[in-house]
Amino acid sequence: MAKPKYRRVIIKLSGEALSGPEKFGIHQPTIERFAADLVSAHRLGMALGVVVGGGNVLRGAKVSEDGLSRPIERAGVSARAMSALTMPQVCETYERQRALRHLEDNRIIVFAGGTGNPYFTTDTTAILRAAEMQCDAVLKATDVDGVYTADPKHDPKAKRFDRLDHQEAMDRRLKIMDATAFALAQENRMPIIVFSIREHGAIENVLCGRGHFTTVG
Repeated sequence: MAKPKYRRVIIKLSGEALSGPEKFGIHQPTIERFAADLVSAHRLGMALGVVVGGGNVLRGAKVSEDGLSRPIERAGVSARAMSALTMPQVCETYERQRALRHLEDNRIIVFAGGTGNPYFTTDTTAILRAAEMQCDAVLKATDVDGVYTADPKHDPKAKRFDRLDHQEAMDRRLKIMDATAFALAQENRMPIIVFSIREHGAIENVLCGRGHFTTVG
């Protein structure tokens, strides 16, 4: 079995991906599958953190009653949810040293509450937490298998990049992440790996260099 290239990563999951086959909302079987994929990747010896986008919630979706940390634990790995906003009745408040200890104790962390400040997206949260957790990369899980020259859903001639650096992505104005998040990634020399989460085992495949994806940085 191929060994993973990275030892510690943050996975940024788009809110839209949680809708699964539905047009919007939270699809519980999709959450369960994603949790199982996280556990499979974790068993490769990876330290994992997760940041989930909220686009589907903002469109009026019902939030899953189980969240994400409970499905992860049901799949066989200890997990903790940590929020940048204080919600002691729901989960732990984010503290960098405590989060590092959770990773060292072999737990998967679900980072909630964004950065704790307005006007910053969960893309920025993912890059910020990756830098704070001393991660090797950010994996951006979407419904597209990489970065293309154009939107592949509308342009059948669009071509996928296998690799490009931060500056090239900026020069081409490729919308990989919002400008603040991308500038932070470039400053911290943080690789961003864009891949599709639609297939079972996608996280493990990307970590082991299998399948289609784009590495930025």
